[in-house]
Amino acid sequence: MSRFTFNLPDIGEGIAEAEIVAWHVKVGDMVEEDDRLADMMTDKATVEMESPVAGRIVEVAGEEGDVIAIGSRLVVIETDGEIPMDLVEEAPAPKAEAVEERIAAETSTAEDVEDTREQAEAVDEPRPQDSAPPPEPVRPEPVEGPSFSSSAAPEEKNGASTSSARTGEGKSARPSAKVLASPAVRKRADELGIDLAEVRPAEDGRIRHADLDAFLAYSGAKGFAPAGRRMRDEQIKVIGLRRRIAENMAASKRNIPHFSYVEECDVTDLERLRADLNANRGSKPKLTLLPLLITAICRALPAFPMINARYDDEANVVTRHGSVHLGMATMTDGGLMVPVIRDAQTRNLWQLAAEIQRLAEAARDGSARSDELSGSTLTVTSLGPLGGVATTPVINRPEVAIIGPNRIVERPMFVADGMGGERIEKRKLMNVSISCDHRVVDGYDAAAFVQQMKKLIETPVLLLAD
Repeated sequence: MSRFTFNLPDIGEGIAEAEIVAWHVKVGDMVEEDDRLADMMTDKATVEMESPVAGRIVEVAGEEGDVIAIGSRLVVIETDGEIPMDLVEEAPAPKAEAVEERIAAETSTAEDVEDTREQAEAVDEPRPQDSAPPPEPVRPEPVEGPSFSSSAAPEEKNGASTSSARTGEGKSARPSAKVLASPAVRKRADELGIDLAEVRPAEDGRIRHADLDAFLAYSGAKGFAPAGRRMRDEQIKVIGLRRRIAENMAASKRNIPHFSYVEECDVTDLERLRADLNANRGSKPKLTLLPLLITAICRALPAFPMINARYDDEANVVTRHGSVHLGMATMTDGGLMVPVIRDAQTRNLWQLAAEIQRLAEAARDGSARSDELSGSTLTVTSLGPLGGVATTPVINRPEVAIIGPNRIVERPMFVADGMGGERIEKRKLMNVSISCDHRVVDGYDAAAFVQQMKKLIETPVLLLAD
């Protein structure tokens, strides 16, 4: 029996460390050669680590979320197979104390569950000191319509003042002392403002939690139903892609002085053009609004090179890029990823649509390569139908701008009637937001760029012209 140490291999050029985002084994598991051991993340790309030998896992390096250096120990595998002599180590004997502790923990857990069940059953039983038992069980009579505290009846019979009943009007009445219920049920009813005299017990004249639940279910119109249900607190470790997103967004807001600008665009004609193109697309991919917007961005950028730039704030150098490597913010199960459309300015509408579809699918199924997730010079982010009226997106550092189209809405607008007057017409409108790095982009430049985009969007024939 010998021990094989599997060190984290070099999984990318220039990579010095990687984060453990998922373990597929634990200490004690048996693995075969090429079985998955762990998923390691670097630069938003996830790499699967596979076992080079068969055997039993005796040691793992850290927990999910830990960062380990390239070349450091990832797992130790106890194996019977032949391995190089310089990797052979004596396997430590299993610790009997660990087995005993595990058995003790399981036994303790089972006893705790049983104790909890017994305590829960005991809560529903009234204690002798809480209330004296009545001479014989009393079943409350059915209540028709609004009910009053039972203490009010003798006062009315004797002609006494009923001011106390009037004083309690509009407030939750205190549960009647003659109603049979456990202290826990009484406390819950008091918190909900329910008079237990209004609750009809299911059996033996005693009100239980189930009777309160039934009362709430059938008396929601009286305002007793809770606004929601209680959820358990949970702590979630921030690891992997979510941690990278958190770090990048925090660095962006901490280092970049953001400003935002929003303009309203009439996309009625643009949407009409899109519908016409889709109706005659043949085998080509269906056009969404995004390829048309990207085309407008690429046509407007040559006059505003400061928008398509990256800022190295350590070297204090701004690089204005001639090619548009457009980042496309994409929501995945793990969080927001930004695949990159390389040289977007060289692609036509159909090529953009196909590349958008391919990159979005690759990002969501985890097959996107590292070079497809880095190197963007400008980013577009859209929430589609959830886009809202306006957004103030956070810049994808080290870029200096990010563009966010918002939701399309239909509103009445004044339009020219062709005879020198105006008429009211239903139009499709969409706001376009842009956030910029004020160290590089001035407000005037950002506004002028969006105005040029607006002109192209509202005159879509210009998007198809050479």
